[in-house]
Amino acid sequence: MPVSQNQDDGEKESEFDWLQLHNEIHTTTDETTQEKFLRKVKENPFVPIGCLATFGALSYGLWSFRQGKRQMSQYMMRLRIGAQGFTVVALIVGIGLSAARVRE
Repeated sequence: MPVSQNQDDGEKESEFDWLQLHNEIHTTTDETTQEKFLRKVKENPFVPIGCLATFGALSYGLWSFRQGKRQMSQYMMRLRIGAQGFTVVALIVGIGLSAARVRE
């Protein structure tokens, strides 16, 4: 009988841990989507800059291709690759900095 009671206590504690974790994850905030977006941009402004640069290079490259300017189109596609790389690096650095802030 004592073994089964210990198992029941362990299961109750485990269930309580899951409930506590669930409540911590699903805490309600009064933050709108726009406020969250602005907060994220302030935390790591280089990601949106990289996204806009990627979009601009892609758009202008496609427009140049349609106009028959092959050399400019090739240059813009190469610039797009660079902008995508910049965005990925900015994202990784931002995640690293956020993790470092949490540890402190």
